[in-house]
Amino acid sequence: MEQYDNRIDAYIDKSADFAKPILTHLRQLVHRASPEITETIKWSAPFFEYKGVLCFMMAFKQHAGFGFWKADTLPDPHGIIQDEGNAGSIGKLTTLADLPNDDILIWYIRQAMELKNVAPSAKVAAPKIRKTPAATTPLATPGYLIELLANNAEAAEHFDNFSPSQKKEYITWFEEAKSEATRNKRLAEGIAWISEGKTRHWKYK
Repeated sequence: MEQYDNRIDAYIDKSADFAKPILTHLRQLVHRASPEITETIKWSAPFFEYKGVLCFMMAFKQHAGFGFWKADTLPDPHGIIQDEGNAGSIGKLTTLADLPNDDILIWYIRQAMELKNVAPSAKVAAPKIRKTPAATTPLATPGYLIELLANNAEAAEHFDNFSPSQKKEYITWFEEAKSEATRNKRLAEGIAWISEGKTRHWKYK
């Protein structure tokens, strides 16, 4: 796999102006941490891989995010790991000043690599290329769902192997929740089903 992926260039170019320098800087830091880290796009967001998924970044309308795969397993001596949901492991980023010091973030990236070296986690299958009608636009995976999948490798692998329509059924169900409480309930139930490889409407099949 190539170290750089031009789809990430396109992702950054399409992001809001405030997010572009943040995403560009994060990308540079990841590759400064190690030339062995490669790039890809998963669930419509930029991901970085080393012996499987390592970390990821996202751009939203009003903030950007950067997250580690299984962030809860990382040592956190600098207290940068947060749990804000829909933001990534290090919180909501609106300017470069919101980022930890470069050396600190590089240290965390290398720590995440060390965890992979000691006990590589289950590898998430690479996204499969499926033929879809030209008019079909893939539904972007919400940040909060990416965060949940980042901490559940089994669910992430099953979700990655779902067809576009099966993914859309889950995402639509989560997005149509009228309240945060309802969404959280659906997410808990949905992640449990996805972990078992069940599609959204498995009860009716």
